[in-house]
Amino acid sequence: MALQQTSTVLSTPAPPVFKARAEAIIRDHYGLDVEAFPLIGERDSNFRLHAGDGSEFLLKIVNPAEDVSVTDFQTEALLHLARGGADLPVPRVVRTQAGEAYFWLREPDQQPRLVRVLTYLPGTPLAKLERGPTLRRNLGAGLARLDRALDGFEHAGSPTDLLWDLTHAPSLRPLVVHIEDEDRRGLVIAVLDRLETHTLPLTAGLRTQVIHNDFNPSNILVGPGSDGALDQLAGIIDFGDMVRAPLINEVGVSASYHIGEGAGFLEPVKEFVAGYNRVLPLADEEITCLFDLIQGRMTLTAIITAWRCTLEPENRDYILRNAGRAWAGLAAARSLSPAQAADEFHLYLSKDRLP
Repeated sequence: MALQQTSTVLSTPAPPVFKARAEAIIRDHYGLDVEAFPLIGERDSNFRLHAGDGSEFLLKIVNPAEDVSVTDFQTEALLHLARGGADLPVPRVVRTQAGEAYFWLREPDQQPRLVRVLTYLPGTPLAKLERGPTLRRNLGAGLARLDRALDGFEHAGSPTDLLWDLTHAPSLRPLVVHIEDEDRRGLVIAVLDRLETHTLPLTAGLRTQVIHNDFNPSNILVGPGSDGALDQLAGIIDFGDMVRAPLINEVGVSASYHIGEGAGFLEPVKEFVAGYNRVLPLADEEITCLFDLIQGRMTLTAIITAWRCTLEPENRDYILRNAGRAWAGLAAARSLSPAQAADEFHLYLSKDRLP
């Protein structure tokens, strides 16, 4: 089910929206005079908006195949965070002149599409920066604060068929054929096998809540600290892959983007997880599953990007932006068994808890 529904959304072409039309939409519904700049998006038509007073916004015109309940789920989560008053650098929902959080755009000879506007957050994308221990720990702590604020949020629109949901990773087996290299295919199949037979049955019994589920370098903005160094979390963007899932999935997803190189490939991951654990402590059972989930996320990245390149060869560079790191991480992970990795995590976090 996850494969079928998400395939429909990704393969449904969104009608083109041009610069002048985007600017007119904002003027008519929000009373703002802006200049619109198109952004690359996986499913939607997105624009960065510059207003005359210097303020910036993000316009999202949702793919017509997207379930309206999913858009409402994402919007209500942001409204929940705003009501909670937590000091979190997340986008805020901008309401229309009629007070709506989003509205239907109805164009001639096109399917109706939902439109919403968010504040645009300043900062430097993590993908453009080198990462040190302080930054990794701060990022982990920031994600934990987000998850703590999302705890208790419930919504019927949480997707049950999201392709990027680790809970459904085994359903991606039919897509493995798009990985051309035989050794790489064997690598991801082995990860899927372990997830299906061992790890996912364990995580099914662990604490569950709504999670961001895509805390990757393209969705993280970094800003300077008091000493001017770029080591502070300045923004968390793109809530489009949110899902209700085991909390430890959140850590596995995000930690997968911090895999290092060589014999110490797990050290950067430990620093990130330690930052998270300081704010939102992980249970022993969650830590035991973590290494498998990290490999699971890298496997999803490897499989989905290979498949999507067959659907959108013209968008290959954007699709593959995280694939190289995923394959390198999966290759490095072969040198460590899940039991050895769990021991390393437990030892590191136990020492980190000491005053």
